[in-house]
Amino acid sequence: MRRIIIMAVLSFFMMVSLPTAVSADANKGQKIFKKKFRKKCKFSGVKFARHHTQAEWEEIYDDGKFPDEAKKICPRLKLDKIKASWWEPVYEFSVKYAKDGVVPKC
Repeated sequence: MRRIIIMAVLSFFMMVSLPTAVSADANKGQKIFKKKFRKKCKFSGVKFARHHTQAEWEEIYDDGKFPDEAKKICPRLKLDKIKASWWEPVYEFSVKYAKDGVVPKC
């Protein structure tokens, strides 16, 4: 019985922390966009994200074309200046605020 309770508590904590992990990546992606992309793009991250739906962003990312799509949306962006580790959080941010995603509060 004790083992079942422990498993239930662990499952609960994993279930609660999973959405915040994805949200944390989206928040990190938003910060990266503000610091590294916005000056070159001359528009906000939400405007960038709203170019596609969530499914379209997922397909682009799965095909490995996310950096190319970012360059297409923002031609002045220099891909060699973007660290490889930044693409995933920016992708998470793009999915969160996509056309069919979360509406920003501001």
